Amino acid sequence: MSFPDQLAACLDTADVACVRLSLASRDEDRIAKAADALREVTHARDVALVIDSHIQLVERLGLDGVHLLDGSRSIKKTRKELGDDAIIGSYCGNSTHDGMTAGELSADYVSFGPVGTSILGDGETAPIDLFEWWSQMIEVPVVAEGALTIDLIRKLTPHTDFFAFADEVWKNDDPIAALKGLINAMG
Repeated sequence: MSFPDQLAACLDTADVACVRLSLASRDEDRIAKAADALREVTHARDVALVIDSHIQLVERLGLDGVHLLDGSRSIKKTRKELGDDAIIGSYCGNSTHDGMTAGELSADYVSFGPVGTSILGDGETAPIDLFEWWSQMIEVPVVAEGALTIDLIRKLTPHTDFFAFADEVWKNDDPIAALKGLINAMG
C-alpha cells in the first residue's frame, strides 16, 4: 500500500485536523509530487495540509499553510507573505517565551516538544507543566509533539489542544491500529 493510501485509510478512521508534510529533501520536484499526492487525500476529507518550513511552496502547491521551525522568528514575515487565511504554526521547543511571542505575532498554533525522551535536538523535553501553564494562561492552541507515548498522551490530554503524531504512527506495521491506540489514550 502506498503512503497516500495509508494516509487515506488513517484519515477515514480518525478525526484529524491537519496533516504536516515534512520531508528531509530539498528537491522541489520531490516535495511537489508528495504535496500533490497528499493534498488530494487531505482536501478530499476536508483536512488541512501544511508544510514544514517551505514558505515559498505554500501557495504554489495549493497548501493550507506552513509549520515554522524557528520559534517566533519568521512569523511576522510569513503572515505578511501568506495572508490572514493561511495556517501558520510555530514549533517552539520548550520555550514559553518563543511560544508567547509566536502567539502575539499571529501564529495559529504553537507546538512544544519533544515531550518524550528523544535523541533529537538538544535532548531537553517540553515538560507537562509547560502545557498545564499554557492551557490556563494562553488562548492560542497548543500542540504536543515528539516521542509521544500512551502514558504521555494520557497525562497531556487535559492540557493540550492537539497532538502531532509522526513516527508514533508511521513506524508501525499497522499505522491505522497505531493511530487508533494513540487516539484511544486521549479518552
